[in-house]
Amino acid sequence: MMNKLVNIIPKFLSEINNFSRREVESFAYLSIEKILGYSKSDCIIHSKQELSNNNIISFENIINDIKQNIPIQYILGEAHFYDLKFKVNSSTLTPRGETEELVKYILLHDFISVLEIGTGSGCIAVSIAKNSNAKITAIDNSIGALEIAKSNAVLNSVEINFQLRDVFNFSDIKKYDLIVSNPPYVLDSEKKLMDKNVLDYEPHNALFVSDDDPLAYYKEIAKIATNNLNKNGLLFFEINEKYSNQIIELLSNLNFVDIELKKDINGRDRIIKSIFK
Repeated sequence: MMNKLVNIIPKFLSEINNFSRREVESFAYLSIEKILGYSKSDCIIHSKQELSNNNIISFENIINDIKQNIPIQYILGEAHFYDLKFKVNSSTLTPRGETEELVKYILLHDFISVLEIGTGSGCIAVSIAKNSNAKITAIDNSIGALEIAKSNAVLNSVEINFQLRDVFNFSDIKKYDLIVSNPPYVLDSEKKLMDKNVLDYEPHNALFVSDDDPLAYYKEIAKIATNNLNKNGLLFFEINEKYSNQIIELLSNLNFVDIELKKDINGRDRIIKSIFK
C-alpha cells in the first residue's frame, strides 16, 4: 500500500517491469521531486510522511503512464539538462546526455554570437545562454517547439531571439561566431530499432531522415554556415555515427578546416567541430 513516502519506490518497482530497476528508481525519484518537491536526501528525512489521497492518485497515474511506455519527461512535463530544468511536451524531443556533451564542448570555446538551427525545446540555446554572455538566435520550423523553447528561456532567466524559420528556406544577412545544430539524423530504416517509448511519443520530424538523403540537413546547414559564419567561425554538429566520414568530407569540400570528430560517452562518433576559413 502506498500511503507513506517510504512506500513509493517499492510501489514503482513492483508495478513497473518494462524498464530496468535503475530506471524505475530514477522515475520514482523524479516523480517525488515533481509532486512533493523532495530531493533524494529529503526522501530519507521525510520517509515516514503520510501521503494525501491526491498525492497517491498522482503517483498511481504516473505509474500507469510509464507502463504505457510514455516517456517520463512527457508525463512530468519537464526534463533536466545541463543542471537546468526544461519544460517538454510531444512537440519536442526529450533532451539527451549526448547533447549535454555537445554543449559542454561548445562552452570551451570563445564566441559572442550564436545561431542554433532546430532548437526544439531550446535546451542547447538556453544552456549556452545560461553559461556565457553570447547573444543567441535560435530557429525552428515548429510553432509548438518554439512555444516550449520560449517558455524555457523565461524559466531559466535568459534572453534568446527565437524565430520561426525553415532550414531549407533560410536567408539571413547576419553573421555569427558560432552555428550549432542537432538535426534529425536517425534513418527511417532504423525506426524498427528504436525503443517503443521513443517511437510512439517523440516527434518523428525531429528524429528521422530519409534513407535516400541522410545528409540532407547537414548539407543545407553547412551551406548556411558558409554564408552566415564570420571568418574563423565555428560550426558544431551532433551526428549519426554512420556518417561521420561523409560529413567530414562535406565540410572539407566547403572550405571548413581543423575538423574535429569527438566520441560520446558510449564511444560512438557523435560531435563534429569545424572552422570556416
